[in-house]
Amino acid sequence: MKKFLTIAAATTALALGATAAQAETRQERNEARLAEMIEGRVAGDPQSCITAIRSNRIQVIPYVGVVYDAGDTIYVARATRPERLRDWDVPIIERFGSQLCRQDVIRTVDRYSGFTTGALFLEDFVPYTKADAANG
Repeated sequence: MKKFLTIAAATTALALGATAAQAETRQERNEARLAEMIEGRVAGDPQSCITAIRSNRIQVIPYVGVVYDAGDTIYVARATRPERLRDWDVPIIERFGSQLCRQDVIRTVDRYSGFTTGALFLEDFVPYTKADAANG
């Protein structure tokens, strides 16, 4: 029995380690995806609110944050706890009007069960503009 418990504990530890490694890999992959999106752009001053009239331009990058594509400018708001923004979570943003603000109430819902999985908090929105547009 003691040998069985030792093997079970070792197996559980390996499984938990694999899960953490997968999450790290997903986060690195999504950070690379964000880097591609803002490549060739220059970061501007962070803003607590942005005008985000078209909701279909809001993109969630799991394990990273929220991106809003305003055409010439891409706004990036990183999650304060990116590990809480998982692949299977759908963020529900309760906002009023055309502004998207870091203070907006954002809860996450499991895409398969529909149950609330947590709350999401964002940092300021950092605007990224094309380098030649920023200078001209």
